[in-house]
Amino acid sequence: MKKVLILTAGFGEGHNAAARNLRDALELVSPETQVEVLDLFESTYGRLNTFVKQAHLGVVRYAPTLWRGIFSLLDHVSVADSGLTGLTRLRTALGDVLRVTQPDCVVSTYPAYAPVIKELFRDHSEKPFRFVTIVTDSISVNAAWHRAPSDAFVVANRPTATVLHHAGVPADRIHPLGFPVSPQFAVPGLVPFPLADDGPIKLLYVINHGKKKCGKVLDRLLENERVHLTITTGRDAELKAELQDRFRNQGGRVQVLGWTNQMPALMLSHHVLIGKAGGAVVQEAIAARCPLVINQIIPGQETGNAQLVRQLGLGTVAERNREVPGIIEDAFAKKSRLWHEWRANLLKHSHPDASLRIAELVVRQCGDTGDWSKFAPPATKAMADTAPAAAPAIVDGAAARRSLLCDFHIHSNYSDGSLTVPELVDFYGPRGFDCICITDHLADPRRVIGKLSKLSNLVLAENQLEEYFDVLDRERRRAWRKYGMLVMSGIEFNKDGLTKKSSAHLLGIDMQMPIASALDLPETIAQLHAQGALAVASHPHVFKSEWGKNTLYLWENQDEFAPLLDAWEIANRNDIFAPVGLKRLPFIANSDFHKPKHIYSWKTLLQCEKQNDAIKDCIRRNAHVSITLYREGGLLPVSTRIERPAELVERAAPPMSPVALLQAVNG
Repeated sequence: MKKVLILTAGFGEGHNAAARNLRDALELVSPETQVEVLDLFESTYGRLNTFVKQAHLGVVRYAPTLWRGIFSLLDHVSVADSGLTGLTRLRTALGDVLRVTQPDCVVSTYPAYAPVIKELFRDHSEKPFRFVTIVTDSISVNAAWHRAPSDAFVVANRPTATVLHHAGVPADRIHPLGFPVSPQFAVPGLVPFPLADDGPIKLLYVINHGKKKCGKVLDRLLENERVHLTITTGRDAELKAELQDRFRNQGGRVQVLGWTNQMPALMLSHHVLIGKAGGAVVQEAIAARCPLVINQIIPGQETGNAQLVRQLGLGTVAERNREVPGIIEDAFAKKSRLWHEWRANLLKHSHPDASLRIAELVVRQCGDTGDWSKFAPPATKAMADTAPAAAPAIVDGAAARRSLLCDFHIHSNYSDGSLTVPELVDFYGPRGFDCICITDHLADPRRVIGKLSKLSNLVLAENQLEEYFDVLDRERRRAWRKYGMLVMSGIEFNKDGLTKKSSAHLLGIDMQMPIASALDLPETIAQLHAQGALAVASHPHVFKSEWGKNTLYLWENQDEFAPLLDAWEIANRNDIFAPVGLKRLPFIANSDFHKPKHIYSWKTLLQCEKQNDAIKDCIRRNAHVSITLYREGGLLPVSTRIERPAELVERAAPPMSPVALLQAVNG
């Protein structure tokens, strides 16, 4: 079995997007290959890494000229090389990861890893693995990307390939395969959004910065009666509410969205994308064959993306945001001649299947690897404090069939969690978990705090529920194929009052469909039971170790709710609620996971079959239920992972092409 290690970093969304999309493509192209995605900056530097990322965003947003100078400085070889001495902890962590996991191929989507690998293996004639660098920049490529050697450089387009070749990279090592966009773009039958004569012009306006100035531009765009706008505001709930109020009387011409992970679908259903020149956004728009109007450029890495759009005629760049309405008018004038030119150029330069082609290249690289036995044996030191986020844990296979390790209270970035749903699956799966339930917050809009929560954008919105359940269903299938792990769909219903005794949080576990947020607790519980889901009281007693608002309504009204509820949380993260045990109420224990460090907390152990109904029945009867305080034993080889029990392994199917498999996965 081949092993691929993908290294990324959270400095800009493009690096993480490339890593995630390549991981998904590898699972389609080579399902038997084990793939790990690690952000070693996050796991090694912790709070310092968070501070640096925030500082980076601040400089980019408020001092772009300063960032231009920093970017240019980083392009200077001597300065960048001297800075390697400041990455001692990263060098140590990466060395441990490589010795322990022994990958066949290492892929980097961030330039800092290549010089570290060069330093680690400077005393060896050859590395025992192949190294692939995915360059996420276009044209204005910082020298950090190619300063250290790599067996293969993957670039998004031929102009960028030319830049690397002129910088001294051998031509046979440069592969202009495209940017690894989501494999969703490669589904057969997906066609660019058509434009009907005199039909609506659908514009996708992605707001990043300059938010105070966007209102007038949007008003001017809507002066054209053909224009229909979809506006995304990210996590800015205040701006979302302001724009919804501003365009309340526009009927169906304006849709305002907050954060969404459905950008591929949005790009495929609009005629033009208006937004900043971010690497991932630009490349996804090219894959969707959606013309671009760039209205903001971060000096340095985004300069090349804007240059690419202009050079290849994939859209245009507005020097000032107020120029956007005029550009749109020109694009759709004279029977939309200019827009049709943009679309034709996109059809020539688009690589919607790039992630699949890159995955095939990586798999081929795996067949030409060295001998790990020549190198130092795995480090024996436990690394619980600094282990990468995807460090696997040893679990005895026979024991796992008797005792299921479960966590039924997990939050993704659909509410206030830090990880996406796919990242949660790839976080829990390698750690030997048998069953998890993702339970993002849904606030009751009838309550004052519920209204405020919706404005915060840290809870699910009603119009996100269908998307949320679709994503959970897709990841449920992937988690089973890859890890033999059950993923249940859930919601944490927030019924917050002004006091702790009027507030309650209720977990819906293994839900089959959404439930309205504006229901009373008894009705919510009844609807959960009607679809076979569990209703569990979340953190029902007083917190001792965690800061947070207590939610005591269910506890204060046990006489009413004890007969209705299936279980109560006896432990939540680091808190144990002893009164739940003293009352002999049915119980489970959960992490209330919001960020990776929350994994080290109380969990549930069940002795039952590894099947949804059996798990729920075990909890309802509260027989063979226990709790455990989860700890990892350090960084251990990927090969030690628990495999699916033989009786649960699906029968082998004939091999399928990646595209056919992608169609099957998407139903």
